[in-house]
Parts: sequence; structure tokens; C-alpha cells
Amino acid sequence: MNTALTDPVPGHLTDDVDSQRAEIAALGHELRALVDATVRTAAAPDTLRLVAEGVRRLRTQLTGRRRARAEIPAVDGFPVGVRMYSPVTGLGSPLSPPLEVTPADGGLFGRCALGIAHEGPPGYGHGGMSAMLLDELMGRACAAAGTPAMTVSLQMRYHGPVPLQTSLRLHARVIRTDGRKIVTHGSITTTADPATVLVSADGVFIAPEPELAGTLFPHRPAPRES
Repeated sequence: MNTALTDPVPGHLTDDVDSQRAEIAALGHELRALVDATVRTAAAPDTLRLVAEGVRRLRTQLTGRRRARAEIPAVDGFPVGVRMYSPVTGLGSPLSPPLEVTPADGGLFGRCALGIAHEGPPGYGHGGMSAMLLDELMGRACAAAGTPAMTVSLQMRYHGPVPLQTSLRLHARVIRTDGRKIVTHGSITTTADPATVLVSADGVFIAPEPELAGTLFPHRPAPRES
């Protein structure tokens, strides 16, 4: 999906969508900081117990209706727009790096830094995180090229370890299309050394037929009439 803003789902509008997104992003920032502190702490058991109790009390303040599985958040644009809770790009997600996506000649660039919570080998990112980052960016490249699509396969190649707490540079582009089939390529380097590829991937994506898309995403907004 690309990063262009679209209107939230009709019937679920807040009074001020921009304000809602800003507060979600602020909470997401603090939650990511909490996750980082949690996975790095060497605090004593009594301290951990007190913090857990405090987090439990905070959780009870998130009252109101909870959205159901497959329900599109009111602050999201789907299928091409902001995804506030995406584990890759979502500013509201405690799991995301988050990946910042910008247009590039022939594709998309992504920038982020993985934290200790994303660790695989000590000091380096988990290989699954690299796959998730590239899967997201390559899927967004399909949408940016005009055809939102879903992953069929990813062929990953790990050329070197991806360092944590280091500015990363990702690139994804569409190689070719064949009807609903889209072939993509993506890579990860560091910002400081963009010539040295650490991870690369070749992906195949398929644009779902309208009937299948309706089944998979029953809560998606109806297409707008031109």
C-alpha cells in the first residue's frame, strides 16, 4: 500500500481524524519506548512487579468498543492509504520500527532502524523482520504502481547481518506484470553504505479478483463513483 492519505471508512468518522491520528501516533511512540525499556531492563523483580501492575491499570483506561477482526480502523485508508496499526509502518503500533516510506524513481524507498525488541542474533535484526519489512514495501510498490496485490511468494537472500539501532535504507520496485501477477524486487542496506546489500528478495504478488477481494475484506469501503 502507498502512503497517500485517504478518507477513513464511511460511517466510522471521528470528529477530527488528523487529531485522532496524532494522538494514536503519540501513544504508539510511548509504547515503543516502553517495549524498548522492557527488553533492555535489568530491574529487580519487585520493580518489574510494580511496573506490570501500573501497565495493567493503564490498560483498563482504554475503554469503549473494541474493533473486531477484519474491521478496518476508522483512522485508516484501505487498500491504499495510512495504516496506523501496521506492525511495519504504523505510527500507532508498539511493534513497528516504524518504516517511513517515500517515492523513488522506479519504486519506493523505506527508512527505519530496528531496535533491541527486533533482535535475532545478539546485536542484529531477526531475519523474519527483514522479510516482513521487504514484504510490506514490495506490496506497497505494487499499489504505488496502480495495482494493490497480495503476496504469493518471497524468495529471501541474506547476504549479511542487519545491525540494530542503525539507519536502514530499503528499496522496492515492480519488475514486471503479467495480468494480475506482479513480480517485484527489494533490498535492505544501511544508509551509511547503500552499495552493500545486506538482504534482498524477489516476490510474486497477485491482485485478487473483485469477488475474492470482497470475501477477504468485507469491511472495505465501497469504490467511489467517478
